[in-house]
Amino acid sequence: MKSFYLGVFTILLVCISCGSSTSLYNGTNLDGWDIYGTEKWYVNEEGLLVSESGPDKQYGYLATEKTFKDFELTAEFKQDADGNSGIFFRSDIEGTKISGWQAEVAPPGHDTGGIYESYGRGWLIKPDAAKDAYLKYGEWNRMKVRVVGNHVTTWLNGQEMISLTDEKIGEATGKIALQIHDGGGIKVYWKNINIKEL
Repeated sequence: MKSFYLGVFTILLVCISCGSSTSLYNGTNLDGWDIYGTEKWYVNEEGLLVSESGPDKQYGYLATEKTFKDFELTAEFKQDADGNSGIFFRSDIEGTKISGWQAEVAPPGHDTGGIYESYGRGWLIKPDAAKDAYLKYGEWNRMKVRVVGNHVTTWLNGQEMISLTDEKIGEATGKIALQIHDGGGIKVYWKNINIKEL
């Protein structure tokens, strides 16, 4: 009987370990990430990850070295200036050309939480316009992106934004990447970027 309980306890520990989340950003430097393009990615004195337009005013990406398939990712962001960014998933990058899918992070009225396919079909789904009220522009927001098989769900500040089933997404595996949109004048702060592989 003792060995039975020991076995159950071991299984529980394994299950808890499998369900734990991992921080993608250590609050100190960009270890575990690669910069694509000439735009600015740095850690400020408060330990926040900053994405900022550089003089070239082009697209820029900060991508994980590791690739991910099924996961639940949470991240907090605060938009300054134009604040147009996004969280890419299951993506491949060459230079500043990224193929994959973006959970949009954008100023009010520009579909934060929607899913956009870069260098492909464009917008796959946008949130209902009324859900734009969940975005707290200029304040901290929390986004959650859950990708399992061919299904994607996003939440903004605890509110579900979209739910999408897409065969092409289901076939992909790739990096997670944060974006700086082109055009210049963009600045977004990030913190508490965590992922749980499913």
